[in-house]
Amino acid sequence: MNAEPSSNSRLQMFLEAGTTELEATLDASTDIDAKLSAACDAAAQADPKASSLTRMLHAEDETLREMLTASTDVEHKLTDTLRKAAAPKQTTAQTRPRADASRRSASISTAARTDWATPRNIAGTLPDIPEVRVVGLPQLTSGFDLVERLDLPMHLKVHGPLEPLGGEQLAKLAENINLKGRGGAGFPFHTKLRSVAESAIKRGVRPVIVVNGSESDPTCRKDTVLINRAPHLVLDGALLCAEALGARELVIGVTRESTQRSMEAALAERGLSNSRRSPLRAWVHRNPSHMVTGAGASLIRSIDGGPAIPPGRKVSASQNGVGGAPTLLSNAETFAQLAIAARIGPERYGNTGLYDEPGTVMLTVSGAVARPMVIEVPTGVPLRYVLQLAGAPPVPQGVLTGGYHGKWIDAATVNEAIVSRNSLDAVGGSLGAGAILPITQETCPLGESLRVAQWLAEESAGQCGPCYLGLPAAARGMEDILNGGGPAALEALKQVAKNVKRRGACSHPDGSAMFLESTIKAFTDDLAAHVLGNGCGRPVEGVLPLFEGGRGPAGIPGGAEAEENGPSRQKIYVDWTLCRGHGLCADILPEVFQLGADGFPTVAQAKVPRHAEAKAIRAVRRCPALALRIEEDTPHDQTSRNLPILSQGRELGTPDRRGAI
Repeated sequence: MNAEPSSNSRLQMFLEAGTTELEATLDASTDIDAKLSAACDAAAQADPKASSLTRMLHAEDETLREMLTASTDVEHKLTDTLRKAAAPKQTTAQTRPRADASRRSASISTAARTDWATPRNIAGTLPDIPEVRVVGLPQLTSGFDLVERLDLPMHLKVHGPLEPLGGEQLAKLAENINLKGRGGAGFPFHTKLRSVAESAIKRGVRPVIVVNGSESDPTCRKDTVLINRAPHLVLDGALLCAEALGARELVIGVTRESTQRSMEAALAERGLSNSRRSPLRAWVHRNPSHMVTGAGASLIRSIDGGPAIPPGRKVSASQNGVGGAPTLLSNAETFAQLAIAARIGPERYGNTGLYDEPGTVMLTVSGAVARPMVIEVPTGVPLRYVLQLAGAPPVPQGVLTGGYHGKWIDAATVNEAIVSRNSLDAVGGSLGAGAILPITQETCPLGESLRVAQWLAEESAGQCGPCYLGLPAAARGMEDILNGGGPAALEALKQVAKNVKRRGACSHPDGSAMFLESTIKAFTDDLAAHVLGNGCGRPVEGVLPLFEGGRGPAGIPGGAEAEENGPSRQKIYVDWTLCRGHGLCADILPEVFQLGADGFPTVAQAKVPRHAEAKAIRAVRRCPALALRIEEDTPHDQTSRNLPILSQGRELGTPDRRGAI
């Protein structure tokens, strides 16, 4: 009999707490909106061009006010219904008055109203094709409100026809709008275009066009959205370049099944194929999804039939790309932006966004937000405004900009930043591939960064020592800090991150080191709590998205797939009576063995990662003192037996990832 009143009491307490939280959020958001409006008005007086941005933001605010009013009414109706349901069983329950009309019309998005006691994206998930929003007039996302995917007829209705341009015309267009690569590096597109043309003319060969739609960073979805929903806009830009340069091959690189299907359908709608008789051979090339497969060099190598990992030396694709031919390789969004500019012209294109960085930017907003989304915004929009639309916490602990090869900025810096490459660089952030990830005050930022650092270490191609040895060491250094390693652990981490940079065949070690260094710089208070005290006392909520499955390194032709995943099947043991500290085990199997100050291994036994089983067998065979042995890691109710290993000649195992024994 006492259960029902107790249950209703808890329901009543929940309703009252939710109403209080809503009122506090409305008050805070109203203050933010007032400050934003004042800043926009001041900017309009200082720069006449900023007035268009001001009008756009005010128009967006009016729309948000209407959305908020409607959603608040629905919420109060639901609250009244719940209270009426509880009334017969608890007649003494008190109700709080509704928020007044002025609060209901406060200028915040419906996403920003989310109760931050239970954020909806707390698990750090990011859908394959998330929600799409736009601030101001859409360009890349035009027509998204009409259909889910723009096929060729709908694409032409929305965007209109596209006239071809000559090579120099196209280069001048890209230069006039200051178009830079949207994949992370930000290289000027007109420079790349001219370099390919000059190389092709000098060598007398036809160039190749490659669209890089390989989003291998778990934080990015903008190219996935474009290829899935507006594939013909991407093709427009690529075909413009193919026509201008006289190319006869077009390759679109992807890593997801959905993007492969969408782009193959788009090629079929245009009558393009990989037939030798076709004047332009076009096809989709799919790679496994790993961090290093998104690099341009990895994509070109895999198109030529090699593994989807960077080559041992850096080669300019503009000079020597697919099949040795000059290759114009750029990001999917870059080609889409070029198609927009070719249609509307540089003057109209420049009317949107900043003077030195005109146009719009596609951003992927995830992390601790209520609504993970891809959003198209003009350059110059305050970063705080973008976070507000996605339902980020009013005062985030920090924001990761540019993805997992990007940089953290602290809460104070967020209010100063605007969406532009130069602005984010100036405040210590990075636009990179357009990923924005806030975290709450309730999570441990170092613990969140450790999860990412461990994943980055696993994503090494396994072919450059400073990378496949240095990144796991850096992750262990971060873990040592969290486990109370003190100042020595911090100094060791700084040294490892410094040693990793500029010593790999691709940008993966550089980007990973930059991420770790920015973590140390952005969260000094938490760092001091862990290094000098007993830790920050906050849990790790796991709000930063990672690909599921816990894959191993990608240094296998075709990529690490199901056979590389799963739990360990082996254990390796050190016989201390035989070990003489030669150290070859640490050279051959760094995933398991590290040497102590005395030159001996630091572990006596350890599980062997699935992807390193062949290397473990090789370490056993090559140990000069015969001090290593491997056993199957079987359940306790089964009898362990030694694996068949030949002390001389080849072992009865599989070769390693590059076919070496």
